[in-house]
Amino acid sequence: MSKQEEKYNKRRLKSSYITSIISTSLVLFMLGILGMIILHAQKISNQVKENIGFSIYMKEDAKESDIIRFQKDLDIRIFTKSTEYITKEKAAADLSKDLGEDFINFLGYNPLTSKIDVRLKADYANNDSLTSIELNLIKNPVVKEVYYQKTLVHVVNENIRRISIFILSFSTLLFIIAIALINNTIKLSVYSNRFLIKTMQLVGATQSFIRRPFIIKGVLSGIYGALVSIIFLIGILYLAQNNFPEIFNIQEIDLYLIVFGIVIFLGIIFSWISTFLAVRKYLNMKTDNLYY
Repeated sequence: MSKQEEKYNKRRLKSSYITSIISTSLVLFMLGILGMIILHAQKISNQVKENIGFSIYMKEDAKESDIIRFQKDLDIRIFTKSTEYITKEKAAADLSKDLGEDFINFLGYNPLTSKIDVRLKADYANNDSLTSIELNLIKNPVVKEVYYQKTLVHVVNENIRRISIFILSFSTLLFIIAIALINNTIKLSVYSNRFLIKTMQLVGATQSFIRRPFIIKGVLSGIYGALVSIIFLIGILYLAQNNFPEIFNIQEIDLYLIVFGIVIFLGIIFSWISTFLAVRKYLNMKTDNLYY
């Protein structure tokens, strides 16, 4: 009977250990996903902002050589990501294509003017910077007008700000939940050994001696859980690379190694702290209370 009970207890402890690893790996996997989202949030934000730009319309009497010189000057400006010079002929051809008919034949002349489309760097894609840039550019003698959609710029920046606040709030909440889940999982694992802990204490073992094997086992559980979660993260990363190559670049291995390193660190530190606190609880608990 005692052998059967011993086998049963071993199976239960082994099952508890495996459950602890699985639970830890799932929690760390969620944190890893969140880390990747945060890692790419700025990149996505920059891509959205860099699609914001403005158009500089040239005066009718502006010489093409002056316009090209002006474009080259724009290219080296600190706020410029890219520029495109569109002649009045190309602008007319593009508009005719969009309309599906040749409006020049109808009007008898080309009312459009040459322009330069400018794409901004992300740091300058806001109304304050655009207003300053507009005031500076309008002084150039070849410039007739600087046009951009102020409401669109405001809406884009406002939405990015709201999304950033949401991601930060969600990250904080998920982090707290992750700590609680790992802590509860390890508490249950230590709970099944509470009588062993108290027995060792009663026969004279020091607290550090009793605590050491549990902490080592807990840390190993955290490492194994982290490694399992990293395997799943690599799988997710591979799928994301195939579906969103412009955002998830698998060649940025240094960034992903940082995420993997953080996952392993969190697995170790959470497991260590939770195991330490759980063992200390039963070391300080009276023997009669172990049954409740």
